[in-house]
Amino acid sequence: MQACPFRCIFCDQEKISGHLNIPVAEDVVQIIEKHLETIPATNSIIELGFFGGTFTGLPLHQQETYLNAAKPYLETGKISGIRLSTRPDFIDEEILDFLKKHHVKTIELGAQSMNDEVLKKSGRGHTTADIVAAAEKIVENSFRLGLQMMIGLPGDTMENAIFTAKRFVEMLAVDVRIYPLVVIKGTPLEKMYSSGKYVPLSLEDAVKTTSEVSKIFEAAGVNIIRTGLHPSEGLLNGDDLIAGPFHVSFKELVLTERWREIFSKIQKPENTSQISISVGGRELNYAVGYQASNKNLLLKTYQKVNFKIDESLKNREYHVNFY
Repeated sequence: MQACPFRCIFCDQEKISGHLNIPVAEDVVQIIEKHLETIPATNSIIELGFFGGTFTGLPLHQQETYLNAAKPYLETGKISGIRLSTRPDFIDEEILDFLKKHHVKTIELGAQSMNDEVLKKSGRGHTTADIVAAAEKIVENSFRLGLQMMIGLPGDTMENAIFTAKRFVEMLAVDVRIYPLVVIKGTPLEKMYSSGKYVPLSLEDAVKTTSEVSKIFEAAGVNIIRTGLHPSEGLLNGDDLIAGPFHVSFKELVLTERWREIFSKIQKPENTSQISISVGGRELNYAVGYQASNKNLLLKTYQKVNFKIDESLKNREYHVNFY
């Protein structure tokens, strides 16, 4: 939450991220070294990311201290670039020139929604016009643009989420993150929830909404680099979670839903009782479904359901045989 001048109604980065302390430059070096030990040296594209706060809102000397800590690793090629997250209203030409000189390649904006009323109700402190202006500057200055959205914000709807996803594509986002809103202990949102002024999405609705927006991003070739909140200890053990659609396997639930929709359209030929479905290896678990839910659904129609791997099939391509 460093350098952020606002307190969004849903935000407590310490509880969401699971980190209480802000690293100094020496910590950054130790973190880099620790993680480099676990990453294969061959064919790896390695980035350093600064997240959890409004990076470009920090004093320039503090930003420079952090970025300089990464400089030796950039010079030796051990890391290929830097990405950071910030607010849309903390981007200007001076900041972008500074970041460019320090080898930042990707800037992610916490946009959350492209509906001004939703942003206002969420206490974001910026408008959709700020998001568009910042995104345009980032793209014009040859940075990779990342945009982060939340579903289930106060006043949000499925239609708003779909509109937000389409606008993200139009703004030329390269990467996106999709977060379902949950109620965290000690936030203003908890008070709204307790008084009945806010009702979180059910897990089922969160999965369906995320599934719909993911279709838009995939069709446009936008990388979905995160689906669901990071499972910090406080969320996992329930100490910090009051309510809302948190699930440790949220991404798997969403991808299970994508395959469920596909399978629901398969027409069973007459005089058949078995089905064999071939999918790419990366999609096998999602096709079978979380806790085999898709397979079990198919077993209501077929006596036997078999899944096979065909590495020639990509993404959600599939092939079906009936017996």
